[in-house]
Amino acid sequence: MLLYAQPLTRVVRLTVNDVVQDGKAVLLRLGKPASPVPEPAACLLLDYIADRDNMNTATNQASPWLFPGRQPFRPDHLSALLNDIGVPVAAARGAATRQQLLEMPAPVVANALGYHDKTTTRLRNETGGTWSRYAPGDHSRSPAGWAPRGTGDR
Repeated sequence: MLLYAQPLTRVVRLTVNDVVQDGKAVLLRLGKPASPVPEPAACLLLDYIADRDNMNTATNQASPWLFPGRQPFRPDHLSALLNDIGVPVAAARGAATRQQLLEMPAPVVANALGYHDKTTTRLRNETGGTWSRYAPGDHSRSPAGWAPRGTGDR
């Protein structure tokens, strides 16, 4: 939740298949493309998957949920656990989103985290981010029929 500014309703629906190992890199499928998980969080995540809680009960032995429980783990229960250890869920998620928007353009954050681009643009404007002139999309191709000036092709 803190690393990727995800709502708890989305966090509890993550499955072990949403964690991808690509060589040495660990990725988390939240949007497209999957987001890299930095160390030491990547190692902790893989260790957690290898030894998840609640896997010994008969109904959960083959559970695909990243956080197994009552199919899936309830967001309000996770919120209470996080609050108990001193993580104010709503404030922390908002702060994480705004921090990402200070470091990256709003459309990039939207794609990576699975947010709507209008939401991230609004939050960027509230935060005072400086990525106001970023044009999303594929910049490797020229529009059809376009030629740079000064080439003599008129």
